[in-house]
Amino acid sequence: MASRPLRIAYFVEDTAQSGGVRVQLMQADALIARGHHVRLVTKGLPLTWRSSRAEWIYVDNFLDYDARDDDFVVGTFWVTVGPAATVAPSKAVHLCQGYEGSFTFYQPVRAEIEAAYRLPLPKLVVAKSLIPICEQFTKDVTYVGQIVEDEFYRARMPRENEPLRVLLCGESQADVKGIDDGYGAVAHARWFNQKLELVRVSAWAPSREEPLDSVQEFHVALATREMTRLMHSCDVLVAPNRREEGFGLPAAEALAAGIPVVMTAIPSYLSFDEPHDYALFAPEGNAVELGERLIELLGDEELRERLRVRGREVAEQWRAERVAEKLEAFFLSRRK
Repeated sequence: MASRPLRIAYFVEDTAQSGGVRVQLMQADALIARGHHVRLVTKGLPLTWRSSRAEWIYVDNFLDYDARDDDFVVGTFWVTVGPAATVAPSKAVHLCQGYEGSFTFYQPVRAEIEAAYRLPLPKLVVAKSLIPICEQFTKDVTYVGQIVEDEFYRARMPRENEPLRVLLCGESQADVKGIDDGYGAVAHARWFNQKLELVRVSAWAPSREEPLDSVQEFHVALATREMTRLMHSCDVLVAPNRREEGFGLPAAEALAAGIPVVMTAIPSYLSFDEPHDYALFAPEGNAVELGERLIELLGDEELRERLRVRGREVAEQWRAERVAEKLEAFFLSRRK
């Protein structure tokens, strides 16, 4: 580390539980572990669902934040990129976890999102698949990788459940998660007499459209430790996400936990590693093919074991200290 620790502020739009906010918190903790000072500046409420080692600054408006003592100010979401550039024009950085302009929900404000992406700021991305997307707007793009928290990793595996417990993560109200295809895949497997328990987890309460009669357990807004325990109690993960998904953190956490995964062949998942032998893949938006891969996995114990071993190998890239090294190298190379 350099003789003087870095001073970095992350602009966090809100503190409601989400994968995106978790990534910001994990990056902050990882940098702090390397001796740097990190502030999390937010318009949200005090954090309750996860611990954090950072200094917290609460504001009504990001433009009121005084960035004079910071080396960098990181915009972590499209609405925070502009304010970061305004309060720290020569020190602002854009952290991209997924291109918001591709999400159905944000189509009415896509022009505003594109304007934020065109700001001449260096970009950090958590997935290699985001590099060409961000380079459409600015060429200064650096891949740093994603963090999976240490508690998800397991070297030893417990005995499998009987029947196998299949985990389906994500909010059904967000079409990028593909939860309807996940339900369809499970229904397809059951139609062909596969015995399984379906376990659902979401940051939000289930929608009225979800077929809850097919679910054995439904968990809402779990804290990180609770989510870890739940994931460790399951045997298989179905990840039916659509191509707009910037990374897909639960799939990475499952690989780290030694849980075999059936996932869609979307750019973010395919960017995890070469060759693509760490999971079973199905075309995006095809519940039947996803169900076929699920049947294949449920019926083959040796395949599950091979994917457990390979998945843990791939997941080593997401250790916090490895990502923190890349973040630190980026910031030190840009410090003025």
